[in-house]
Amino acid sequence: MSDKYLTNGKRTTKQNQAPQGPHTTVRHGSVTIPIYAGTTGGKTRYTIAFYHDGRRRRRMFTDLEKAKKEAKLVAEKIQHGLAANNDLSTRDREQFHSVRKLLGPLDTPMVAAIEEYVRAREILGDIPLVTAVQEFMRQNDGVKLGVTVPQVCEEMLEAKRQDNVSRVHLIQLKGQFKLISDRFPGPILHVKSQQIDEWLRGTGYAASSRNNLLQCIKGLFNFARQRNYLPKSEITEASRLSKVKVPAKDNEIYTPDQFEKLLRAAPADLIPMLAIRGFAGIRGAELDRLDWDAVNLERRHIELRATQAKTAARRLIPISDNLAAWIEPLMKSGPIIPASWRRREASKLAKELGIGWPRNVLRHSFISYRVALTGDVPRTALESGNSPDVIFRHYREVVDEEAAKVWFGIKPPDDWAERVSGMVTP
Repeated sequence: MSDKYLTNGKRTTKQNQAPQGPHTTVRHGSVTIPIYAGTTGGKTRYTIAFYHDGRRRRRMFTDLEKAKKEAKLVAEKIQHGLAANNDLSTRDREQFHSVRKLLGPLDTPMVAAIEEYVRAREILGDIPLVTAVQEFMRQNDGVKLGVTVPQVCEEMLEAKRQDNVSRVHLIQLKGQFKLISDRFPGPILHVKSQQIDEWLRGTGYAASSRNNLLQCIKGLFNFARQRNYLPKSEITEASRLSKVKVPAKDNEIYTPDQFEKLLRAAPADLIPMLAIRGFAGIRGAELDRLDWDAVNLERRHIELRATQAKTAARRLIPISDNLAAWIEPLMKSGPIIPASWRRREASKLAKELGIGWPRNVLRHSFISYRVALTGDVPRTALESGNSPDVIFRHYREVVDEEAAKVWFGIKPPDDWAERVSGMVTP
């Protein structure tokens, strides 16, 4: 060809607002020149793009008519070069027309098609392109592409709301999803296990916190797979990761003397929280959700509904004789704990008494003394909402049976009912 022009159907104009396709086209013979419109500096610019002497060229105009005029000249030169056949052999011409015919139904410019093919071959190496495409289609059959991690987080939160999970659990999920979305804002299909692992290791979180966050990510990816955002035939990238080992540590508990000291020093309005947690082992967040109507003194149990329990499973927690004696004079209508911030008052009092307030000390104490009293690990696990394995590893043989009898023998003063009678409102 005397003038080596080739059309470039791939937009190369750098614009503030990238167009999705040509604004218009100019055609001469079999040659079509696209004209793209974009905004630069608040002004509309019109750009034609093509190849000349093997290099990509573009020309920009502020006037559409001038752009059309130049595009027509370029198209005429290209058509003339094709007609002249100065540097194309018969075989080259046949291949050129064959390729153009193949691309016709796709409406894809030849240069764009070749560029895409070459790039794919660079990425795949020796793997045939068709094989890679077939494998991709096999894995992603029916998968909705492009769904981002933040979108999945929002959908899962809404699903949890519809499932009536607790407000506390929703708040916890929302915080974890914020961390995950900030780190992985793109499509969930593109997130790899190595990226997740590197991020978790880089957070600086303790082992247990990392495990909790990983568990949340696994739940999110399983939810995405259920909604066809990830292949159902493959395990998720998150599921490829394992929890890290949490260093074993002893759970701190109170002695019977320490707990009795705390109970006798506490004001009456703190007693329900202290006694129920210490003699029934209910978690603080679970107790925050309970009303007094969950306490059945006649049948001697506290009912924790599935929507109130951390494990989402209903539990019936036995009421010991000493717990009944402490709480019976205080029972009324409404929440057992009017405000969760009252725990701070208990913590402050315990520290003033010199016995401290270790994390979950009352729950740990209950489980330790309960398993020592009954000798029944599965039963204690069921009552406390833990697994038998956790009970066996962390609570078995912490205290002996005699100490347990003393613990569940801590009773209020003989005049307890008279002392608190004025506090209870029907």
